[in-house]
Amino acid sequence: MAPPLLAAVTAPQPDPARLAAAYGLSVSGARPSLPEYVRQVWARRHFVAAYATSRLTAMYATARLGQAWQVMTPLLNAGVYYLVFGLLLGTRHGIPNYIPYLCTGVFVFNFTQTSALSGTRAISDNLGLIRVLQFPRACLPIAITLIQLQQLLFSMGVLGVIVLACGVPFTAHWLLVVPALLLQSVFNAGTALALARIGAKVADVAQLLPFLLRTWMYFCGIFYNLRVFTAHAPHWVAALLEANPGLIYLTLTRYALIDTVSAQSLPPHVWPLALGWAVVMGIGGFVFFWKAEEQYGRG
Repeated sequence: MAPPLLAAVTAPQPDPARLAAAYGLSVSGARPSLPEYVRQVWARRHFVAAYATSRLTAMYATARLGQAWQVMTPLLNAGVYYLVFGLLLGTRHGIPNYIPYLCTGVFVFNFTQTSALSGTRAISDNLGLIRVLQFPRACLPIAITLIQLQQLLFSMGVLGVIVLACGVPFTAHWLLVVPALLLQSVFNAGTALALARIGAKVADVAQLLPFLLRTWMYFCGIFYNLRVFTAHAPHWVAALLEANPGLIYLTLTRYALIDTVSAQSLPPHVWPLALGWAVVMGIGGFVFFWKAEEQYGRG
């Protein structure tokens, strides 16, 4: 008869996977399926909203002018661009209502720009939160996009005053701003999610991105009518520039707010393009971020 100790050693060991299944155990930090991940993110929508609001409140807490900087920052940017491009370079000539035209471009592109920049640091800036709490990490880039959307809404109030002060009438056409900004928000969220994954792995992206965004800005027609420069360009170049999502969203907002921006001046198929960019970037960025879910905060 074998000794008890030897019998315990030679006895067949239980299968760990079977034991885990029997007791409802799972690997800590394992990536859930995509449908389950979507459900988890949706279940934490109230956390996303509360986190975004608190971050926005704290953002200017130490500044003497406080929340006023949400409006003053894009206004100061627009003032500088008007001085350089509108007055010194003369790009205002041939563009009716140039001040609303410029301010709309600055405010709307700034929404995408700040969402991308903040999204790149969404993981690295929140490592303490990630390592302490268990939640879908996609909540962070989405919350960052919501922060920037809240800031844009403050700016849009000021933009409305500027547009009216320049003699542009208020019409029901302004309601088109709602779907335009909604589609842009989805596009920005997807961009923030994609850049959050890249920024979590390659910290240098956060240093390079401002230069890439500044280059992109000059191809979006913020300070000038882009068609003046593409009129004599090859057709494929003009088509490529007019399909640029940065141009698409700010052009739609201009079309909604400024009566001198006609439908004929819009890029071809502008609404399908706006929807397409939102769907492709929104879904693609979300899936791209989800695929590395278990890696965030490790190492």
